[in-house]
Amino acid sequence: MGKRIFLHAFCLAAFAAGAPFTAQAQTPAAPPAVISVTGEAHISVPPDLAQIDAGVTSEAKTAREASDANNTAMGKVLLALKGAGIDEKDYQTSRLSLQAQNSVARPGASPTITGYRASNRVTIRLHDVTKVANVIDALVTAGANDIGSINFMVSQASKLLDDAREQAVADARRKAEIYAKAAGVTLGAPLSISEEGAAQPLFRARMAVPMAAASVPVAQGEETLSITVGMTWAIKAAQ
Repeated sequence: MGKRIFLHAFCLAAFAAGAPFTAQAQTPAAPPAVISVTGEAHISVPPDLAQIDAGVTSEAKTAREASDANNTAMGKVLLALKGAGIDEKDYQTSRLSLQAQNSVARPGASPTITGYRASNRVTIRLHDVTKVANVIDALVTAGANDIGSINFMVSQASKLLDDAREQAVADARRKAEIYAKAAGVTLGAPLSISEEGAAQPLFRARMAVPMAAASVPVAQGEETLSITVGMTWAIKAAQ
């Protein structure tokens, strides 16, 4: 108790003698001056890969009849693909189904099975997009009655996207320099770089193919690969 009284008395004496006594509050540091912009790049290239979805649908009174008819028809389709020069590793079964077909239910009565539908679909990958029309013709001629869609793709998309990334960064720097000049400042070091969104290397459009044995016109068009980056630079007063 004596020590506490002595310490209290010492503090009062120091205050009375004019000893400095200050309380300092830490102020938050001001955020750095920066310029933030986005850069974009777009590269258009013709697709060099194509994917065709096709198949055979068969209907019959019994499940066995529908399945047998479908197997026979699909066998002809696969032979046609082989005859068109398509390597076996470039096509595979994507869907196989056998479903009962029911009659329309009447009030007070349960629906009845009127037949069966068998379906077998195959996905074909073409490394030569100029063969798309010929392959479709071969499929239809062989008995394929369910041509779904075509997807066009770019095989070297990763390399092309890397080129687009470099262009997007250059575009961002160009914009930042314009803003810096207009504001009377100079660019410092880049503080952050981020890729916005997801690059899409696949051709996103899907086109339905008309069912016809005649030559099918197919327009492959071009694939546009796009990249957007966000960049932030430190800035300093112009010298």
